[in-house]
Amino acid sequence: MPTLERAEIVGRGFCADVYAWGDGRVLKLFHGAAERADREFAATQAIHSTGLPVPAAFEMIEIDGRSGIVFERIDGATLFDRTQARPWTVFSALRLTGELHASFNCCPAPAGLPSLHERIAARIEASDAPAVEKQGARERLASLPDSTTLCHGDFHPGNVILSRRGPIVIDWSSASRGHYAGDVACTCHLMRTANLPPWASWHAHLMLRCLRPTMRRSYLKWYFRQHPGSSQEVGDWQKVMALVPTEREVIRLDQRSLTGRMDQPVLDQRRGR
Repeated sequence: MPTLERAEIVGRGFCADVYAWGDGRVLKLFHGAAERADREFAATQAIHSTGLPVPAAFEMIEIDGRSGIVFERIDGATLFDRTQARPWTVFSALRLTGELHASFNCCPAPAGLPSLHERIAARIEASDAPAVEKQGARERLASLPDSTTLCHGDFHPGNVILSRRGPIVIDWSSASRGHYAGDVACTCHLMRTANLPPWASWHAHLMLRCLRPTMRRSYLKWYFRQHPGSSQEVGDWQKVMALVPTEREVIRLDQRSLTGRMDQPVLDQRRGR
């Protein structure tokens, strides 16, 4: 039976810890329910099989009642880490974020991924918003278009590793098939509302606080140079996103339901994925 004895921790996240796991591999060991691990394993294997730049997922294991995934180890800083170390590169990072996101949204989703509508509907139900607001969100969602585009669901610079072979996109637990504008709206919602992890530098916090609208506009500009569409389509989806929990908020709600408290582990992927 595998154990964590002598395993070096190389990353901590909101939903999992990451350990070095033999030559060229890491173990992502999840907090809480196994459902998220099952979902990420299946999605990552399916997307990796298409040839897109994502890590290989080798197997699932269980340690001390926690579900884990053994991944290919991708060495390199995340795009967020590089930008934090070199804040003058923030707009080139946003260009890469937009262009890379657009390239994934040009691809059809592999068979078996859940629909984006289903994922957002589940978030609406998980929300603690008043009943009238939840009903309004359901009605808005029902009016939005559907598609079969590959959607990440949590696309941001912290989920892009700058490896020797190019950018690699990680953390596919929220992957779905749906309309590109819904996936872009998820990223815009993060840019508008998400807080940085506690270890982020003071200048990163300041930059985000001062530049949120400018960063969002820059990301969208580069995205739409690579992918057809309009800000109006994204705006229609954002009206729904404003009423539902983000992926991080869903993770915290899951943790609270399991532990009776609101855990907030530190996100730290500076030493590899």
